[in-house]
Amino acid sequence: MLSPFLLQKQLPLRAKQEETLASMRSTVKNILLGADPRIPIVLGPCSIHSVEGALLYAEKLAKLQEEVKESFYLVMRVYVEKARTTLGWKGLLYDPFLDGTNAIESGLFLSRKLLLSLLDLGVPTAMEFVNPLTASYLKDLITWGFIGARTSSSQCHREIASSLAFPVGFKNSIDGNVETAIQGIIASREAQNFLGIDKDGQIASLTSLGNPYSHLVLRGSTTTPNYDRKSVQKAINLQNEMGIHSRVLIDCAHGNSQKNPLQQKAVFKDVMEQIEEGESSILGFMLESFLEHGKQLFTLGDETSPSLSITDPCLNFEETRLLLLENRLLMKIDLPLFLENGR
Repeated sequence: MLSPFLLQKQLPLRAKQEETLASMRSTVKNILLGADPRIPIVLGPCSIHSVEGALLYAEKLAKLQEEVKESFYLVMRVYVEKARTTLGWKGLLYDPFLDGTNAIESGLFLSRKLLLSLLDLGVPTAMEFVNPLTASYLKDLITWGFIGARTSSSQCHREIASSLAFPVGFKNSIDGNVETAIQGIIASREAQNFLGIDKDGQIASLTSLGNPYSHLVLRGSTTTPNYDRKSVQKAINLQNEMGIHSRVLIDCAHGNSQKNPLQQKAVFKDVMEQIEEGESSILGFMLESFLEHGKQLFTLGDETSPSLSITDPCLNFEETRLLLLENRLLMKIDLPLFLENGR
């Protein structure tokens, strides 16, 4: 495998792109701290399977951002790794040609090239880090990171999160356990010493400074949602008991919608009502959204539509756009300023 240094040398972050990224990261951090009153929405397909489709969605998202910029700050899901409960296609990074050839080096190249293109479009990006090694290749291009429901309890994922220079959300586990995610947040905020790879791709002893911008994501469980008022307050109280006072992101998909894309709209509206009622501990939203509604059946080697998800079903773009336009806040919400260390 080529090293992170060599991949970055082939596809470097240019000065203008670096400036754009710094501004995006600063905006998200200010939102987490309460210094920017806008509501962040992390939205996009369940997983990226087509560069063509991703770029078309990003172009539409950039235009939508202009329409809703007073109320919302939009960050695109660019999930090039797909976490699997058992088996299945693992994402663009692992199998970019969707045929079982598992050309990982090509997947890394395509993933990095896509992220650079999105910076040129002015679109902030979010990524879930399924394999901790991925961060070494792509972390210099990301605005917001996430640790998924299957890995929030993983020590090596907590260590990687502690080393990243941008906010990282920890999701509650698949069975609905919130405490595990909060424990991950606590661990990621502290300095860590751990094994990883350096820029030359060599196994190395690494030291992190800790990530003060790690936070909780409520995504429901396999059987029940946790976006309602009672569940949100329970999660906030548990955070406070464990010494964490940062804000909470609500995932409208997954367990909170039981993977019914239309149910995401009901979740979104319910949580917006909580925000309008003065619940300042809610940070914002995550939505699974793409160009077309639903998903397509897929097996390795099939021809696929670039505009329809091949993993979880999504809201189509027009449904997404109308949802945001119809639920823009007509008033400014006064937010308490959260301490930078989140405590």
